[in-house]
Amino acid sequence: MLLAVCLAAAACLAVAPVASAKKHTCKHSGAQTGQATKKQLVRATLCLLNKQRGAHHMGRLRLSKGLGVAARGHSAEMARVHYFSHSSLSGASFLDRIRRAGYLRRAHRWSVGENIAWGTGRLSTPRSIVSAWMHSPGHRANILQRNFRQIGIGISAGAPVRAASGSGATYTTDFGMRG
Repeated sequence: MLLAVCLAAAACLAVAPVASAKKHTCKHSGAQTGQATKKQLVRATLCLLNKQRGAHHMGRLRLSKGLGVAARGHSAEMARVHYFSHSSLSGASFLDRIRRAGYLRRAHRWSVGENIAWGTGRLSTPRSIVSAWMHSPGHRANILQRNFRQIGIGISAGAPVRAASGSGATYTTDFGMRG
């Protein structure tokens, strides 16, 4: 089973956190694609990320339509075309995708970041992916960035590399704050 993780973050201006995370179990956090719907996997990933933020006395992330469009499109493209990078094969950066999705429209100040990962088998679950991110300094920094208030989560069935065996999943989380 394989697990790969990569990171990037871009930040411009940023401000304050939101409310704290609830303490509860995250349903479907141990599910692989095919064992739960994409919506359930996204909710499980959001729940796990907010538990991490709550444990560090930070505000919860809320799902954003614009960031979700950017994240879903990137995960789907990486799995379909078989590459793993924050930049698309056309050279578009994660910031370009976030802008194209309309998230930064009319924003006077903003901060964005992105985490990507993929895994196969039991390493493709939201629990495994979030755990890997929390054990990586750059990914952890994005998750625990106090200024981030919103998130888009894209999870696509399939691994971004052809050599991966078994069922896999490709994850993109786009974080943001805009004002």
